[in-house]
Amino acid sequence: MSMPSFPNIDPPIQREDAVNQILSSIAMEELGLSHILNAEGEKLQYILGTIPGLSGPPATVSDVLSANESVRSMLETAAQNQLFLKSKMQGALTASPMQGPTGPTGPTGPTGPAGGPTGATGATGATGATGAAGAAGATGPAGPEGLSGIAGPTGPAGATGATGATGPTGPTGAAGATGPAGAAGPTGAAGAAGPTGAAGAAGATGPTGPTGPTGLSVTATSAFAANTSGSVLNVALLGTLVPLPNSQVLSPDITVNGANTVFTVNTSGRYQLSYTINTTLALASGTRLLISNTPNQASTLAPLLSLSHFSNEILVDLNAGDTISLQMFGISTPTTLLPGASGATLSITRLS
Repeated sequence: MSMPSFPNIDPPIQREDAVNQILSSIAMEELGLSHILNAEGEKLQYILGTIPGLSGPPATVSDVLSANESVRSMLETAAQNQLFLKSKMQGALTASPMQGPTGPTGPTGPTGPAGGPTGATGATGATGATGAAGAAGATGPAGPEGLSGIAGPTGPAGATGATGATGPTGPTGAAGATGPAGAAGPTGAAGAAGPTGAAGAAGATGPTGPTGPTGLSVTATSAFAANTSGSVLNVALLGTLVPLPNSQVLSPDITVNGANTVFTVNTSGRYQLSYTINTTLALASGTRLLISNTPNQASTLAPLLSLSHFSNEILVDLNAGDTISLQMFGISTPTTLLPGASGATLSITRLS
């Protein structure tokens, strides 16, 4: 049977000291185990909310079950460790003293004289040197699993891992609630006008309205006069009046002078005045009406080229007593009116 080999320890440790060291280590392990059990008890108190002066959110059923499992596992481990410590302590208390190997035989003493008495036994020689360490014994069975150590501090955060592949698209969520109506947008531009619709059917003829009051006769005041004799006029630069002695038709409130050149209206109103002049030769003369001896611009014809026919028509407001005359003006030259009904004419008609 091989003997265990211990390293040299200086100063040497006595058996009692070794046993005391083993018992101290067992006591320390027992103390650590008691702290662990006490911590498990405080864990249960915290879950149940019975620690004085400490409050927190109420525990859930999951918290209670998790704490119960932790305590149960710790009690099983403590029981196993307690059996191991008990066995360890019994082994230390019952271990027999260990004896070193027998040293080498000392040298043979000198032979005594022959026949002499046997000499006294020599003193025991000094203990020989410790022999070489024996071969390592076989590895003993694995001891029970030690208690879990106190959790170390949280390590630094690891580097961010690479982004994982995009997962499949999840199902479409339920439609959200309709949001509030947005503010009214600005008025859009006016659209293009649509095509004109078809003409509607003619409405029914309305009833005949009441008869209105009798209006004034617009032809009650009128006059017509002409020059049909082919008269020869000596047209002066500033103007020569055209006589109209023929075919005169005058209402009572229009009169003419003795030379048949000045017509006087005796009723105020709006009048339509028209005239014509036809000459035997084309002339560079002009024609116009004089209203109370003042040339009327709207009635004036002053052509750039020579003409033999002149005609114009105007509307003018006249007062009672105003006069009307037909005049030729321009280049001084004898002018012959065309004989017949169209030599020269003047029409005067009151409209209102």
